[in-house]
Amino acid sequence: RWALACTARSALTRGALPLGSWDLPRRQSSGSSKGRPEPRGSRASDDMDLSHLVSIGLFPATRAPLNSADQEYFQKHALEKVLADIVAELAKSKPADPYKFIMDKIAPMSKGAAVAAASAPAAKPAAPAAKPAAPAAAPKAAAAPKAAAAATTAAPNGEGAAELEAKVTEQGDKVRSLKAAKAAKEEIDAAVATLKQLKADLEAQGKTEKGGGAAGASEGKKEKSGGGGGGKPAKKEETALAKNPAKGGGLDIKKAEDVPGWYEQVIMKAELIEQYPVKGCFILRPWSYRIWELIQGWFDKEIKSMGVENCYFPMFIPKCYMDKESDHLSDFAPELAMVTKFGDTELEEPVAIRPTSETAMYAAYSNWVQSHRDLPIKLNQWCSVVRWEVKQTTPFLRTREFLWQEGHTAFADKPSAENEVLEILELYAGVYEKLLAIPVVRGTKTKAETFPGADYTTTVEAYIPATGRAIQGATSHHLGQNFSKMFEISFQDPNDPSGKKREFAQQNSWGITQRTIGVMTMVHGDDKGLVLPPAIACFQVVVVPVGLSAKATQEEKEKVRTTCMSYYMKLSSAGIRTKLDDKDQSPGWKFNYWEMKGIPLRIELGPKDIDKGEFVMAKRNVLDKDLGKVVGKDATLAQDVQRVLDDIQKEMYDGALATRDANLASVDTWKDFSPNLNQGKMLLVPFCGMKDCEEMIKDKSKEEAADVEVAGGLKMGAKSLCVPHEDKFNVNCPAKCINPDCPNGKKVERRTLFGRSY
Repeated sequence: RWALACTARSALTRGALPLGSWDLPRRQSSGSSKGRPEPRGSRASDDMDLSHLVSIGLFPATRAPLNSADQEYFQKHALEKVLADIVAELAKSKPADPYKFIMDKIAPMSKGAAVAAASAPAAKPAAPAAKPAAPAAAPKAAAAPKAAAAATTAAPNGEGAAELEAKVTEQGDKVRSLKAAKAAKEEIDAAVATLKQLKADLEAQGKTEKGGGAAGASEGKKEKSGGGGGGKPAKKEETALAKNPAKGGGLDIKKAEDVPGWYEQVIMKAELIEQYPVKGCFILRPWSYRIWELIQGWFDKEIKSMGVENCYFPMFIPKCYMDKESDHLSDFAPELAMVTKFGDTELEEPVAIRPTSETAMYAAYSNWVQSHRDLPIKLNQWCSVVRWEVKQTTPFLRTREFLWQEGHTAFADKPSAENEVLEILELYAGVYEKLLAIPVVRGTKTKAETFPGADYTTTVEAYIPATGRAIQGATSHHLGQNFSKMFEISFQDPNDPSGKKREFAQQNSWGITQRTIGVMTMVHGDDKGLVLPPAIACFQVVVVPVGLSAKATQEEKEKVRTTCMSYYMKLSSAGIRTKLDDKDQSPGWKFNYWEMKGIPLRIELGPKDIDKGEFVMAKRNVLDKDLGKVVGKDATLAQDVQRVLDDIQKEMYDGALATRDANLASVDTWKDFSPNLNQGKMLLVPFCGMKDCEEMIKDKSKEEAADVEVAGGLKMGAKSLCVPHEDKFNVNCPAKCINPDCPNGKKVERRTLFGRSY
């Protein structure tokens, strides 16, 4: 075995095994993993994990000699000789396509021996199958991580994961309620301590120690299960995963059948993310980071036109700041990451890694503001924050570290501050509606959902049709004078003739995160992969040469090549983000690859098209191959392409809007509340706005959902999403709260949007 490792290392040194982005598809487990692929680096004892096989057998240069676990693994599957043969033959032949070469060699194992190994008893090693199977189809695509199986081990107090998660949610709501009610500090501290212990129990149980693999066992099981989520009966799940992957290494899980499993595969195979060894953290690959850059570029330009400047504050928050803002930070206390030592030396005073930057920024504001002439201050920073989630994490939607922008402004008067709140909210709506082609509801949060320390919170709320749940898109908070009084951000009142009176600044804070990418994926993605709106597509167009058979003359090939290059240059000059795919692969391979990546428009150009002065455009947002084809003219290339891109952007938004509106119901009486909620709808209802009443609605709707939720899923109640600003959402609002047991008797003036939410 050591000789095998040396052989591979020697081959790597000679350059016979180029270290490229080879990544072998992994066989799906047929055991207890519920049919989903395992995360990279994990290995079930009865699984033939081909990526592990290759990473150890072919790429040992970065590893120590094979350890006992590796040796046992190879011995169990009788693979020593097979691997040695592959290494020797690969080093000898130096194939042009090493990926295909390896796939051809291991295909018999993946279809034969691997299955036998997975099903055989541990004591009996599986022999390689004699009958080879067809090589796996290109293009290569990273395998999706296997969703963590639901934990069955009892928690320290004997409770199961679902019960603990429910208690964590309930206790979190209680902490927020106590703070909003300005309860005694001792009572709040006790509630926070209980919340910390519940979260520790949940983590200790092991439910979240599976690597946080995408959406599979995260909110998918907990919050997405209202019709298509992670709590499907095992038989149905196995059936969905048993199907062969689509041509080109496509998805083998249907969105309509298993949303969490589908989401896992899409974000991996479309090359948005890669797994990372720290639980709850994920690598953003160039494809997803480019989307974030396009969102960032648009928003940054808009806020700069409002006079906002970018800056950067340290990520470490000292204890003196934490003490000053203890009431605010206590809301983040269970998720606060602390640095306690460097090297082997303990820090005299631990520092926190920012969960948000109010504490870091407002002490400086206090130094900068002496006169009303020093205001307004309008600062924004693009950065990452850390919130040490103990719940199962989901890429883009809930992670321990995430990218965002946070704006922090201070004004001398309240009207100016409140005007900015709505200006920023409209920009956030623009990110979703103009860039991501996702309609949102603009509104104000209820008291129960208001940001700690804010006078009020405004929000944009989106809708995920596949799960029937809402999701908060971005928030803009009016902080009033709460933080300025805490940090002494004050100035001499210009209206006071004595010159002694000091006035406190009016403040706002606002932020949007990388969650935008996850929402876009969930709303627009389909069974072929990502579907990117042109406004934020990394490439808006891909040009693919077609119609060149093996009999094509060199002259025909050259004509197609030069014309494709001409198209690329013309489109790029017109400001259209264009990719020319002239790689040595078949057109079908390229079609599947770019469909998975979600490029909005594909141009197919062959000899016959060139002779006719035409080209064919295929729209990614239309699944029907015939209906999605549009013919363009060479003479009006840029205009035709731009027109179709504009059509795609509009079609995607209009489709999402129609679906959202079809799942938006106005409900006046309680008897219609749960039936509509359980159909995956958002509800516009008359609501008094009081916290105690909202808790009753949440509990009552949760209880009435018990018989309709998917088995094994968390039975969530409805929560308030916002009080919509637009009058079209407030038609014929009854004066009485929808809760028949409402304890407040307050007259209702506007409808409130309720629903299940991430």
